Amino acid sequence: MDIKQIGQIGITVKDFDRGVAFYKEKLALPLLFSTGNLAFFDCNGVRLLLSLPEKEEFANASSILYFTVEDIKDSYEELVNNDVRFLDEPHVVAKMGDTETWMAFFSDEEGNTHALMSEVTIS
Repeated sequence: MDIKQIGQIGITVKDFDRGVAFYKEKLALPLLFSTGNLAFFDCNGVRLLLSLPEKEEFANASSILYFTVEDIKDSYEELVNNDVRFLDEPHVVAKMGDTETWMAFFSDEEGNTHALMSEVTIS
């Protein structure tokens, strides 16, 4: 077996319409298509699947998705203005040589935690 890449990431939602609205309207991800209780979004070549849980034991929050952005402070402000609820402000989480990794964590409407992430070269 030779795994090449992640083909899709699934995110469980409790309220399908509310979940779709968040990723489409607040994060402005392109909706590829929706059928029944499945919605597929494109995140620069990575497909995100929103769905209702198949069984109650699958009704847990998802893994954290780290969305890479060029300017984390501008992206943070834009999403705050779009009523995205952040858990913290952009901050440095790691320094590696002349590069800083910045993050800011937020919640979607379903209680899943995600983050903005930016690699910044310091001079």
